[in-house]
Amino acid sequence: MANVHASAVIEPGAQIGKDVVVGPFCVVGPQVVLSDRVELKSHVVVSGDTLIGEDTVVFSFSVIGEIPQDLKFEGENSRLVIGARNRIREHVTMNAGTKGGGGVTQIGDDGLFMAGCHIAHDAQVGDRVIVVNSAAIAGHCVLEDDVIIGGLSGIHQWVRIGRGAIIGAVTMVTNDVIPYGLVQAPRGALDGLNLVGLKRRGVARSDITALRAAFQMLAQGEGAFQDRARRLGEESESGYVQEIVEFVLGATGRSFLTPGG
Repeated sequence: MANVHASAVIEPGAQIGKDVVVGPFCVVGPQVVLSDRVELKSHVVVSGDTLIGEDTVVFSFSVIGEIPQDLKFEGENSRLVIGARNRIREHVTMNAGTKGGGGVTQIGDDGLFMAGCHIAHDAQVGDRVIVVNSAAIAGHCVLEDDVIIGGLSGIHQWVRIGRGAIIGAVTMVTNDVIPYGLVQAPRGALDGLNLVGLKRRGVARSDITALRAAFQMLAQGEGAFQDRARRLGEESESGYVQEIVEFVLGATGRSFLTPGG
């Protein structure tokens, strides 16, 4: 049922689903699983223990599932799991995991990974994430659902980006970003909330008002950043604000980008 070009190389052991299209000069490794209706344009390499979910399209010259760019990697078994309906554009690289990071790099559903971007080992990427041209997501990062990473930006290893946050173009992010945060400037400053994204998703005006008040408290309240978040958790009934509180009080190995910091 698959449509495989005569010049493509499908190594023995690869699993090819129904109505898969494999274009000219592609290489598919022996541990690869291409789910139903996956399409590989020309000159795509998919290697390692890699699963690509249904209806995902991978464009030319992408390299998916290769070993990590990590000197600690010793050839251990590791995986790359990509969800459904992703669009992976030209020259994108996505690496498998390492034993030090759980062994799996995970990509959610309905993402758009624009030309030349990189997803490193052990990254955990949610649903509907957009990574714009030539952005780089380092090892062990967590990008929650609906995150947007601007072009030519870099996300430092182990950083968490909360749901609905947006990172402006040409920005280096070295600390965690709260859900719905807006980060911009070359060294990444938390400059407000992603109000455009909230409105596009139809978030209620009352919740947006609550988020604005929460941001002001985080920016100007008394005590340490985590202390302000705890007080928010006690005072606000908004589910969106509680999401920020849980994110700030959750386990992390890094500091936070703070308003005005």
